Amino acid sequence: MEATGIREAFHRVRKHSEHICAPLETEDYVPQPVGFVSPPKWHLAHSTWFFETFILKPNVPDYHVYDPDFNYLFNSYYNNVGERTLRTDRGNVTRPTTKAVYAYRAYVDAQMDEFLEDLTDPAIHALVELGLHHEQQHQELLVTDIKYILGHNPLFPLYRQGNNLVDGQNTETGFLTIPDGIYDIGHTGDGFCFDNELGRHKVYLHEFEISKALVTNAEYLEFMEAGGYQDFNLWLDEGWSWINENGISAPMYWHRVDGVWHYFTLGGLQRVNPDAVLSHISFFEAAAFAQWKGMRLPTEFEWEIAAANLDWGQRWEWTNSAYLPYPGFSKAPGAVGEYNGKFMVNQMVLRGASVATSPGHARKTYRNFFHTHERWQYTGIRLAR
Repeated sequence: MEATGIREAFHRVRKHSEHICAPLETEDYVPQPVGFVSPPKWHLAHSTWFFETFILKPNVPDYHVYDPDFNYLFNSYYNNVGERTLRTDRGNVTRPTTKAVYAYRAYVDAQMDEFLEDLTDPAIHALVELGLHHEQQHQELLVTDIKYILGHNPLFPLYRQGNNLVDGQNTETGFLTIPDGIYDIGHTGDGFCFDNELGRHKVYLHEFEISKALVTNAEYLEFMEAGGYQDFNLWLDEGWSWINENGISAPMYWHRVDGVWHYFTLGGLQRVNPDAVLSHISFFEAAAFAQWKGMRLPTEFEWEIAAANLDWGQRWEWTNSAYLPYPGFSKAPGAVGEYNGKFMVNQMVLRGASVATSPGHARKTYRNFFHTHERWQYTGIRLAR
């Protein structure tokens, strides 16, 4: 990507973050109802801090930092960069104001625009591209965090008219058969990828079948009505503890209203569409449903090989693979090396993309990862056997 192309991409990505936030009222930018959700204001500031910290400060002579306190407030988890506020305290940052955060974005954007005009260094170019994909990750988190904030408001306020996002349906049915054999896994080619996709390697797969369709709300309702949440035989031990300790008896955002299941969507509270693809499900729930159906979740390697012949992108699809490094994986030196490698424990891989994923950010080798109980992302189930 040449200098002109990277500048255009920079402004396109930056504007999309603000487009996501456009329907919000000022008060919507601040709440942090739970620790794993960050306020929209924080996302806007953190993604800006990334460019200031990793691009402008090291590479622009006599660069003037917008506000020295912002490094402490808007660093996420980069220990190499210094002290930071606790993740659970992000909602306490009422000052700087939302207006000040937008001013920060404008300041950094202007500095970046000038810097990118004459950018020729391929290493810095690659770091800018990483920053853009980093912001796209936060764009998806913006969508899902905004939904969590509004979805836990007692009035279920509307985000954007017609912005349901969970009404999509399958376009195919049946199962795809993948023969046994040795397959290549991992990113290849010159396009962008994260470091956790590198280390292309061979795996042996036994013959398997994978569903061409994702599990629907109607199918999951059958599981619920059959007592799926009450049958300990279906659940992993940690999953059984999780549903009992937290009173889980339905997917996230589902509410029974006058005996009828509804779910909160960004388009407001609506009746559950039985034909739509299931969403907001944990790994524990996905595994229990698969057990109930007499099937299983695919491994991430099975998913990647089958992906060329699947319709994917509506939901992040849970796999039965732990998030671990590929052969030969090594962390980059410094703060950038903290991006993925240090999270390779106690998490499961999800593959594909979702309706909240930013345009141009999906690829079949992408390895998303979350803890087994987390379900505020647009997650779903694809079965294998």
